[in-house]
Amino acid sequence: MSIAYIVNSLFNFYFWFILVRIFLTWIPSINWYSQPFRTIAAFADIVLNPFRRIIPPMGGLDFSPIVALLFLQFLQFCVVRMLLILGL
Repeated sequence: MSIAYIVNSLFNFYFWFILVRIFLTWIPSINWYSQPFRTIAAFADIVLNPFRRIIPPMGGLDFSPIVALLFLQFLQFCVVRMLLILGL
């Protein structure tokens, strides 16, 4: 198993993890201070918070997760491609 495959899998896992966080925000009864929701929020917000500081909500909608996921996909492409070029 190559390093590029492992890194690609980790990026994919994190992408889906962030999507789960986004979908859970649509459920108003979730207590984000209880487990496992606190862990999900803490882990996903590592990437989401910098984008939330840059992109303010517009009309009550937060578009920063879309930009964050697009950035994550671009970063994944660049990193995995570089690893494949290096033969790792």
